[in-house]
Amino acid sequence: MRILSADVAQHIGTTIHIEGWLHKKRLLGGLTFINVRDRKGLTQIVIKDKAEVEKLRGLQIGTVLAVDGVVVEEPRAPGGAELHDSKLEVMVPVTEEPPIEIDKPIQHKAENLDTLFEYRVLNIRNLQEQKIFKIRGSLTRSIREFLDDHEFVEIDTPKLLGAATEGGAEVFKLDYFGKEATLAQSPQFYKQIMVGAYERVYEIGHSYRAEPSATTRHLTELTMLDIEMGFVSGHDEVLDMVGDMTQHALREIYTKHADDLKSLNAPELQLPIDGKVPRFTIAQIHEMYTKATKNDVTDEKDLIPDEEKWICEYARKELGTDLVYATEFPIEAAKFYHKVDAEKGVVMWGDLLFRGLEIATVPLRENNYEKMVEQMTKAGLDVEEAGFRYYLQAFKFGLPMHGGCGFGIDRLVEKTIGLNNVKEATLFPRDINRLTP
Repeated sequence: MRILSADVAQHIGTTIHIEGWLHKKRLLGGLTFINVRDRKGLTQIVIKDKAEVEKLRGLQIGTVLAVDGVVVEEPRAPGGAELHDSKLEVMVPVTEEPPIEIDKPIQHKAENLDTLFEYRVLNIRNLQEQKIFKIRGSLTRSIREFLDDHEFVEIDTPKLLGAATEGGAEVFKLDYFGKEATLAQSPQFYKQIMVGAYERVYEIGHSYRAEPSATTRHLTELTMLDIEMGFVSGHDEVLDMVGDMTQHALREIYTKHADDLKSLNAPELQLPIDGKVPRFTIAQIHEMYTKATKNDVTDEKDLIPDEEKWICEYARKELGTDLVYATEFPIEAAKFYHKVDAEKGVVMWGDLLFRGLEIATVPLRENNYEKMVEQMTKAGLDVEEAGFRYYLQAFKFGLPMHGGCGFGIDRLVEKTIGLNNVKEATLFPRDINRLTP
């Protein structure tokens, strides 16, 4: 029976069988030490027999091995035990020297990112690098658990669309059996439609943005969490739900992965004591930032990146929280499906910021059919167009007041761990320069 590395120390004094990859090989005082990696970590093996050592001649890191040996307590070994009197079986030999050393720290400096992604197939075998994506998996699992507990239904929506009806970011176009199709920028229309059936829905899936941006915050294929909830009392309820969900996921991760986060030098987590994510209007942030930096941004309809960073630093220092909302965008920033407050001249829309970066847009939607048609027409859209026809059916036949969010999973992972580029939090990133591996 195969024993995994995390369980080796439970078998002191007995002979066990392990299988995994050759992760490290070194000579020390006439003895050969190797580390074998499996999904739980590393097992150290001491080899004295020359015939067994000879089996490793010419073999490189990544060779797949089976090892039988006696478990001996050794506090200096991974897990506190190692194997002695070992017999090796080479299951899959690797003889070509790998282009990178996976047993050494993987450099995440900006100038090394191309190398990081070019050899992603190999560097993901590095134990530290693996922690990033274990944390990512736990984050999405915690989000799902929260939403399931709050009676949201998980849905899956098409990623092949007939037209780019939502507008906004540039879209990818492709041939679809002689017709033009686009890749979905988001499940915006579908999740609103499904409010008419389930009231509360969510989706975690890929979205595609053909934005020619080569920045630390942009991807062309990104993972988004999309939420929509109906029968809300107002915008505050939506903001509170998204804020509570984010805090729940972060608390879970900082508890379950405390050691991993520490080893990755992640920042200490700070969340509001009362559980309420603080809110500042766009106008307030503009005023505060302008006063503090002497850089006048009062005419901007959105926050500039440096403002996002500044207000997050302010919230952490003055309010003890890594999360902060920017709310009440100017009315000219509204999309046709947003609900606006005409008297105040603002959109009922908030951005959730985390450690200097916007991770979610959280608006209230217009749910009145006549008002929706009016706003679409005013925006220059053809309400008879096929892509809008089915969307508007949902409004015509009754949708309650609703709101939701588009939430960037890649960005959440980046900032949770303290990485410097969203691509580092993505297993196989896609941007304007990369379509492989």
